[in-house]
This record gives sequence, structure tokens and C-alpha cells, in this order.
Amino acid sequence: MAMNKNPKRNASGYLDYTAFYAIRAADRETATKKKKVHQEKYPRVYICSPFRGDTENNVKNAIRYARFALEQKRFPIAPHLYFPRFMDDDKPAERELAMSFDLRLLNGCREIWVFGGRISTGMAEEIAAAKRKKIKIKYFKENGGKINERKYE
Repeated sequence: MAMNKNPKRNASGYLDYTAFYAIRAADRETATKKKKVHQEKYPRVYICSPFRGDTENNVKNAIRYARFALEQKRFPIAPHLYFPRFMDDDKPAERELAMSFDLRLLNGCREIWVFGGRISTGMAEEIAAAKRKKIKIKYFKENGGKINERKYE
């Protein structure tokens, strides 16, 4: 007998809704559990650090900060590593659009991690948005290349 491709039919070809719905429910439950474990194990954090100015060093630092977050079992969201690849930060309209995208990404994060000793204008916007949305804010400083937590809001 040929293999039946209809998932509502059993191996003999008869309709078997009970088995179909039981298997479908088990598959959905397994998928949901896997998704929840991943989300709990690696919650999203927004990486907030300077971009403008010394962009070469700022990008290197942002990569280190994202790596640091990953090592802390977090899913780092660092839009200033992504958007400048195809958007021009020197064009006001594109910068404004990129900032609006940044803030949309911030919405999906549990925390915002602020790195460095100075707060740029873009960072100030992101921090203000996090405060409005009641997203937890962690501040970090560097001490000889080592990243230490400084403050928690």
C-alpha cells in the first residue's frame, strides 16, 4: 500500500482526526516550549553606545559590547552595527529613519545596556525612550578594557 500524504488519515488510509489533532497539539507544545526556553535563556538586550565621531573605534567597541552581552547569555541587539551598512548617518533624513528603526527594535528588548563614559545625542534619545517605556537600564564602564557594571535603573 502506498504511503498516505494526508495527515488526517492513518496508515490504512482512514480518517483519524483524534490522532491528527493529538499529534498536532504535541508538535505545537514542543515548538512553544523550545521557543520559551530560548527566550528565557537569551533575553534580548539593546546595546547603547556611541557611533558618531570616531566611528572606526566606536564600531569595534560596539562589537565588543555585543560579544560581552552574548557571554552574559543575552541576545544583543546593536542596530548601530547594522543600519550604517546601508544607511548614511550624515544624511539627516536617513539618520532620523535609522533612529526610528532603533527605537522600534528597543521595544522588543527587556533591558538597555549603556556602555562608555559619554552619552551621545543618539544614546540620550534611546535612554529617554527606554525610560518612557519602563525598560530596565544598566550602565557599564570600562576599566582597563574590562567591562564592569556601574549602575542599574
